[in-house]
Amino acid sequence: MKTVKSSELFSKAKEYIPGGVNSPVRAFRAVGGNPLFIKRAKGAYLFDEDDNQFIELINSWGPMILGHGNELIEKSVREALSDSLSFGAPSRKEVEMAELIVNMVPSVEMVRMVNSGTEATMSAIRVARGYTGREKIIKFEGCYHGHGDSFLIAAGSGAVTMGVPDSPGVPQGVANDTLTAPYNNIEAVKLLVEKNKNKIAAIIVEPVAGNMGCVLPKPGFLEGLRKICDEENIVLIFDEVMTGFRLSASGAQGALGVQADMTTLGKIIGGGMPVGAYGGKKEIMQKVSPAGPVYQAGTLSGNPIAMSAGLTILKYLNEHPDIYNQLSKQTDYLVKGLKKANNLLGLDYTFNHIGSMFTMFFTNTSVVDFETAKQSDLKKFAEYFQAMLSRGVYMAPSQFESLFISTAISTELADQIILAHTESMKQIHN
Repeated sequence: MKTVKSSELFSKAKEYIPGGVNSPVRAFRAVGGNPLFIKRAKGAYLFDEDDNQFIELINSWGPMILGHGNELIEKSVREALSDSLSFGAPSRKEVEMAELIVNMVPSVEMVRMVNSGTEATMSAIRVARGYTGREKIIKFEGCYHGHGDSFLIAAGSGAVTMGVPDSPGVPQGVANDTLTAPYNNIEAVKLLVEKNKNKIAAIIVEPVAGNMGCVLPKPGFLEGLRKICDEENIVLIFDEVMTGFRLSASGAQGALGVQADMTTLGKIIGGGMPVGAYGGKKEIMQKVSPAGPVYQAGTLSGNPIAMSAGLTILKYLNEHPDIYNQLSKQTDYLVKGLKKANNLLGLDYTFNHIGSMFTMFFTNTSVVDFETAKQSDLKKFAEYFQAMLSRGVYMAPSQFESLFISTAISTELADQIILAHTESMKQIHN
């Protein structure tokens, strides 16, 4: 596999871009080697600057649920281009997008469009604080909610310890208002709430975690959070930037049967364009300016090109609910094939999957939170990543990321992935 052009671009990028990339995981630090620079993508394939072709399982970290270069989305974008790239003023498509999201996600009664998932989660926390008049929040170790100051907090020495900044530049005062608990540990949450009575504005959680690898909620975990929030007048925020419209036409809430007070969205709602949104109960959302006192604004919020792409994908998913069964069956087929290959090789690794999301963890421990995810053999994962890449399969360059299936992954392509997996596992375990 030639990587001459990618290597040249990476060397040049490091002169002008911190670390040579515009998002850290892309640098391949966790897996070794230099990142590949992608030139184009179509369907289930990526093509890099050296014209290498890869079957890919990232799908731009989730948005490309219909595969790359979908004709319907591209057509809607081309048509919107003739009307201008940006207005900075209200447009019909913003209203249509808001109405569609409200109709598809039962817990969302009003919604505000923004430009990224990070912007959505930052705004949701601010609104929850403004609504409750409280300052503290609870988040879960291993759940990623973007790079806002409130979210870059580690667990510290225990579940009731105040947060410690996980990144230079995060003020200690901000960290003090962020409490952390292990994912799937409802007792730890109860303890935090008890220790901080009437001080917690919100609990924010990925209903299905995707940023420590794919980690599913235990039975009763989300229901327990819902009960605590109801009893303590805490705003329950589901970060569905990743799972929104990925697990069902109403997101993880539809798939798992638990509703939030506020929901953050991104990725799929932009059809590949930069888009985010946050929404929830009308009484909460009415606190957002100009209806209420909580200020949030954005020059490009509701961008007409992004709205065109997002409307197209959401309408398609809403009108074709069978797509989720198709995706689930194809993911089941792939995961079963990977497991079978491991079993034939005498390997025992943990698989977590739901709908069209999955992760193989390089551990035989059941993975239910970040601590158990970290039991994975990261050296073996790095070897596996490079072995799969050399066989034409492009995966997330981190053990702690979910993989995603698109409708472009056929049974034939799944079989190719299983074959590449089998040969890669033989290679790294010899």
